[in-house]
Amino acid sequence: MLENLAAQPADALLALIKLHNADPRADKIDLGVGVYRTAEGATPVFKAIKAAEQKLLAEQDSKAYLGPEGDMGFVHALIPYVFGKDFDRARVEGMQSPGGTGAVRLAIEVAQRSGIKRILMGTPSWPNHAQIVAAVGLELVTFTHTTADGTADLDALQAALAAAQPGDAVLLHGCCHNPTGVDYTEAQWDAIAATLADGKVLPIIDLAYQGLGDGMETDAYGLRKVLGAVSEALVAYSCDKNFGLYRDRVGAFYAVTSDATALANAMANGAAVARACWSMPPDHGAAAVRLILSDAELTAMWLAELDEMRERMAWVRERLAAAQQVGSVNMAPLGIQKGLFSMLPLSGEQILALREKHGIYMAGSGRINAAGLTTGNIDKFIAALGDVAA
Repeated sequence: MLENLAAQPADALLALIKLHNADPRADKIDLGVGVYRTAEGATPVFKAIKAAEQKLLAEQDSKAYLGPEGDMGFVHALIPYVFGKDFDRARVEGMQSPGGTGAVRLAIEVAQRSGIKRILMGTPSWPNHAQIVAAVGLELVTFTHTTADGTADLDALQAALAAAQPGDAVLLHGCCHNPTGVDYTEAQWDAIAATLADGKVLPIIDLAYQGLGDGMETDAYGLRKVLGAVSEALVAYSCDKNFGLYRDRVGAFYAVTSDATALANAMANGAAVARACWSMPPDHGAAAVRLILSDAELTAMWLAELDEMRERMAWVRERLAAAQQVGSVNMAPLGIQKGLFSMLPLSGEQILALREKHGIYMAGSGRINAAGLTTGNIDKFIAALGDVAA
């Protein structure tokens, strides 16, 4: 029967990783993989995580299953950081997931079980968003995320919401938009929340990079504004980036309702989906986060490390933006974008030339991970860009 399987296209990012790893050039640059790197090019383990892991090693007394909901101490410890200290705890409940990807999968499957038929989504978006929507069997309705001048296209979103039908949900990036780095302003979030307040469209908010844009509180502005205006929403959260736990896959799925029965049912359906997908989520990374958030000293250490990450990424963006016009590419917008990613208007031929001539690897869409640039290679990147985009 396996002979009946159709060939599948290779994942573009995974293929790019293999090409980069096979490149023997010592000065090659990887701008494809979405991980933070220091000025020296390392992706270190947070000191706060190391300290929490030492506590786990000394104190953890069992490796027994926790159930499909995972570590609820972790899930609840995140709530004040995500939703705000004053958020009505009776409205929100959550469960652990394998990374933000698992949380998005839970959100979309729970939405489907609630009667959602279509997902509205701005494009470009993280490729896995569309893949998950397709795998769940929902219809994807797209609208343009950015304008010609590189700002968020509020008009396109509002038009999509105005044309929405019963059974629609809208998928929004909470901050640090992947792949564009273009976020809605606070004024735009205010307008979005006002439009969503009529309850016609279910908001699904993917908050995968909190703390990497303007800080933990500011990066949660849009999510909190929407939740203050609507009666129900679903949230997918990731700790992979803001705790540096990429390979440990640490995420959380939350449902927000105004009805206790609906909240309990959302959690029951989430647990049923999780049980069928991965049964139980991995424990280690979530346990480390729980220990950090329950210890004031470790929390302060983590937040200081997060500040350092954010400040370095802002510095890289400032350096790139200062180059202004590099050949045909205007670099100035990178200075006001947020998070790891940005998109450069390059053709496939130019992206290939960067790879073959200069050992610079980026996604075929022109997406770059700005955090992948180090102090030692940022000038090389600008010069190489000028060469291929001349």
